Amino acid sequence: MAEAAAEIVREIAAVGAADLAAAAEPLRADCLRLARKVSLLSHLVAEVAEAGEGGAAGAAWVRELVRALEAARRFVALGRAPPPPSSTAGASDQVICNNTDFQFKYVIWQLQAALTNLPHSCFQISDEVQEEVDLVRAQLRREMEKKGALDANLLSKVHDILARVDNAGSQSQPHGQPEVSQMENLSKDHLELQHIVLLASEINGLSKSDMAKITSELVKGLGDIESLDSPKPVNVGSQASDETKCSPEEVKKPDSVTIPEDFRCPISLELMRDPVIVSTGQTYERAFIQRWIDCGNRTCPKTQQKLQNLTLTPNYVLRSLIMQWCEEKGIEPPSRSKSDGSSLEVGGDRLAIEALVRNLSSSSLDERKSAAAEIRSLAKKSTDNRILLAESSAIPALVKLLSSKDLKTQEHAVTALLNLSIYDQNKELIVVAGAIVPIIQVLRTGSMEARENAAAAIFSLSLIDDNKIMIGSTPGAIEALVELLQSGSSRGRKDAATALFNLCIYQANKVRAVRAGILAPLIRMLQDSSRNGAIDEALTILSVLVSHHECKTAISKAHAIPFLIDLLRSGQARNKENAAAILLALCKKDAENLACIGRLGAQIPLTELAKTGTDRAKRKATSLLEHLSKLQVL
Repeated sequence: MAEAAAEIVREIAAVGAADLAAAAEPLRADCLRLARKVSLLSHLVAEVAEAGEGGAAGAAWVRELVRALEAARRFVALGRAPPPPSSTAGASDQVICNNTDFQFKYVIWQLQAALTNLPHSCFQISDEVQEEVDLVRAQLRREMEKKGALDANLLSKVHDILARVDNAGSQSQPHGQPEVSQMENLSKDHLELQHIVLLASEINGLSKSDMAKITSELVKGLGDIESLDSPKPVNVGSQASDETKCSPEEVKKPDSVTIPEDFRCPISLELMRDPVIVSTGQTYERAFIQRWIDCGNRTCPKTQQKLQNLTLTPNYVLRSLIMQWCEEKGIEPPSRSKSDGSSLEVGGDRLAIEALVRNLSSSSLDERKSAAAEIRSLAKKSTDNRILLAESSAIPALVKLLSSKDLKTQEHAVTALLNLSIYDQNKELIVVAGAIVPIIQVLRTGSMEARENAAAAIFSLSLIDDNKIMIGSTPGAIEALVELLQSGSSRGRKDAATALFNLCIYQANKVRAVRAGILAPLIRMLQDSSRNGAIDEALTILSVLVSHHECKTAISKAHAIPFLIDLLRSGQARNKENAAAILLALCKKDAENLACIGRLGAQIPLTELAKTGTDRAKRKATSLLEHLSKLQVL
């Protein structure tokens, strides 16, 4: 199976623009982007093939990966197929575009799910390949964000059912398939779901004949109130007739009708009125998740994953299911909350915000400073404020104030931009407004607090991959961060370290950082036990740098090896693990470095680490000991 995955990756990676010349936009662009992302998985499938299928869990994951890659291959084939005859074009073009758009999102979701489920314990995945996998996952996540969110719960259920059908094959009709009359009723009530299942079935290579069964099973999984997932199921068949006319408030009572878990908001546990999807794919009631975000939370309440953006996308499919369920149970459908946390709710403040933005360009320094300070505060408070401020053209005016000779005005402006950048869509607006160069100037010459917040702003903007390239190639950017890392305040050094780590994920920035002198402060940080986290920050950055050949040589010349070995002896568990990983990278195909760690007595702490360290530490220590053993034999 792993060889099959490698073959599919090679086939997709070979697809170029010429192969897709006949495809219409956006299908052509989607196919090209998908091919580029899949091509980055070539090293992963090679290492998996080399390691074997890793037991039952590993084999199951390889099947999941192959299924996702096959779906990707079918999607790319859509772009290579000849265009339909001109007689069929016209109104149907939009339908075809919508269909391929959903299938692209489903393929992206499948690949992202497969990579997220990668069982590291089954395969010896190298750090370099893991970095590539993380990059592809980040790119897939961004692709989903650009295309618009989908309900992860719905996609997961569709995927699981399709996988079971695929694994079972089509040798026999399953028992308990719905009668034809039932399927006719189903198709009338669930046209949208049926369409989704049809498109997902096509891209997964399943027969259309399975569609009705899959749709039926999906609807049952999402809407059957007597399913195993529903708490305290009750028999509602014999309820009195007046009970079917209860209000939405009465619906929520446990002694009335049991609400399906998928229809409840995970925060309020109540029937959702206006379900929205967050960036992790989870669905919540709009008012409750908006309140959660406005309180400063940046994680998904259910999964605890970091929210990549704060966009709330209406979940029309789930709302349709909730409405239908209410109708079937004779319950009044819940109406949308009038106060949904959207920008309309704070429309009364728009005039005040626009007045503040105008004051940013006032001829009075005090007015400019006061307006920047107030916008800084507003941008910190809520997503709605960040959106309104951006819509009111605050960003270009703030960028101009970064060049102010008044240091306090400069500090307010850069901090306001940092707070605005929390909302992902503002990141692009900030970069387009030409903020990078003046932010770097503040980083070099501003007050210490302004420099700290400038470094934090660079980190926030660099969360977008394209910005890593732009910031890294801007003259003086990495040098200014290295200077702050070397001589800044405690918080400034931490902000600089975080920004540098994120920028150095991009290969070219690793060399830039080393040439800017990053290794000297990193070596000092390895010896700094007085500041919490300094050693951890230094090791994290070194672990990224060491994957580049030029940086690896520079780290060796900077005499980092003795300090890394000291950490093997006396560091915390996480630091020992990272130190061992860096030493292994330094010693791979480098007999001189290997002999050096042998002379410095690394064998004893490595032997101890191989017995008592974390799983990753044990692997790295064992590998290093094997290399040392081979060197002694030679």
